[in-house]
Amino acid sequence: MSQTLLALLAFSPIVVAAILLVGLNWPAKRAMPVAFGLTVVIALLGWDMSTTRVLASVFQGLGITVAVLWIVFGAIFLLNTLKHTGAITTIRNGFTNISPDRRVQAIIIAWCFGSFIEGASGFGTPAAIAAPLLVAIGFPALAAVLMGMMIQSTPVSFGAVGTPIIVGVNKGLDTHNISEALIANGSTWDAYLQQITSSVALIHASVGTLIPVLMAMMLTRFFGKNKSWTEGLDILPFAIFAGLSFTIPYALTGVFLGAEFPSLIGGLVGLAIVVSAAKRGFLVPKSTWDFESENKWPAEWLGSLKIDLADNKTKPMSMAMAWFPYVLLAVVLVASRVSSDFKAMLTGVSVSFSNILGETGISAAIQPLYLPGGILVFVALVAALLQSRNAAPLAKAFGESSKTLIGAGFVLVFTIPMVRIFINSGVNGSDLASMPVTTANFAAGLVGEAFPALSATVGALGAFIAGSNTVSNMMFSQFQFEVAQTLSISSAVVVALQAVGAAAGNMIAIHNVVAASATVGLLGREGATLRKTVIPTFYYLVVTGTIGLIAIYGLQITDALMK
Repeated sequence: MSQTLLALLAFSPIVVAAILLVGLNWPAKRAMPVAFGLTVVIALLGWDMSTTRVLASVFQGLGITVAVLWIVFGAIFLLNTLKHTGAITTIRNGFTNISPDRRVQAIIIAWCFGSFIEGASGFGTPAAIAAPLLVAIGFPALAAVLMGMMIQSTPVSFGAVGTPIIVGVNKGLDTHNISEALIANGSTWDAYLQQITSSVALIHASVGTLIPVLMAMMLTRFFGKNKSWTEGLDILPFAIFAGLSFTIPYALTGVFLGAEFPSLIGGLVGLAIVVSAAKRGFLVPKSTWDFESENKWPAEWLGSLKIDLADNKTKPMSMAMAWFPYVLLAVVLVASRVSSDFKAMLTGVSVSFSNILGETGISAAIQPLYLPGGILVFVALVAALLQSRNAAPLAKAFGESSKTLIGAGFVLVFTIPMVRIFINSGVNGSDLASMPVTTANFAAGLVGEAFPALSATVGALGAFIAGSNTVSNMMFSQFQFEVAQTLSISSAVVVALQAVGAAAGNMIAIHNVVAASATVGLLGREGATLRKTVIPTFYYLVVTGTIGLIAIYGLQITDALMK
């Protein structure tokens, strides 16, 4: 079979999923089983994968599904607990007091607070936390998910204390052979990885500064009475200010401190600056923008998550006490990632499966305490004890949260195993590269020296398939490196473009959309979200590709491995 046909065959499940979800508006619970079935057929017949390896990949995917659902459950459980303790009422009033403008609220909660949470935990946690919090303060569920998904971009490359770089790029590159070549050229692996990190930070900062502007524009265009883009532009000075408040400390941290803390420090500094500015009305428009009354919202906007604050009979609490669980969440998440002793204690509780179904080399592990889900549940327990001094909120929250998981679980049971078959398809009886690499090779052959313009799109493709910047980097970093070496251009910049594109691809990653939708009870309308998140994703990839071409052919940036 020709390389062209192989590439088209490998890509066909993604095309089918996109057509069904976006084109035909199928819910993910119908579309993803079809895509999964097609992937299995292609793996067995086209790639000649063994039945054992396909099944092992499915079981590995189911293990990862449990981990993802644990995170979703934790995020919903914390929100529902805070609803029943009365904290959400106080938080809602607090955001209204900062600014009644919905555009400002979205920027503060999603962009600033969400970026900080991404830096601490990753795993799609920011959207799972920000979306229900936005619903709690009066956003339509669909708008809340859209805002939550749009921040799955700039902060993601340094999410979970730098995991996409420290794990994704490290595990995705042939570090042994590259290190030997670097040493021969008078450099080191650490210096090379830092060049990649600095490049990622600077590219993201350049592109991501306008994300708050896009957030405001999409909010007013798709959820405003007048369906106007320009009403979003009314907040342009404040939105750019909010963008820079995050991206400047973010970029400086990436260049001078490394991969662990850009999103954490950028989010923390940005939140402090932007909240202070909004309270003082600095750059905030005179006219306040809001949604129409809820009784005029289309049914498509509404999820099943209901937070009826009017009926809340809990005692009022201070703003500090209401926010304490989120502060505790941030502190514990950071401690779990940077304290080796604390991390070892949490990861010590693990359920692992090595060589699933025999000598397949396919393994799975779940660390329930280390995953954000475990920390979210812990924080919910502490919140209930401190805020209401009884277990009643926990019991109510547990019942409500458990129901939400059923729909999300059904979709992810097909989506994530499909991803694992893709990734594990490199071991086969046909001696073919894995499905993602086959597709990427074909794309690289089409564009030649213009490849840097496409590097970010390859990364986004990996994230769209896997729902993970880290996994995309593991799949494609070596491929990007090899293409750069072939073209005699900077491999550090090309790998950085891969990492940036993989972050942007999280905005259209199907199981990220499903996970975020599940937290607000919006399952079945993933296509409506994807049709909108395609817009900021397209912006991100086009601008990143342009920056890549300028950096390599205009500025002629080099690295220690250039031939």
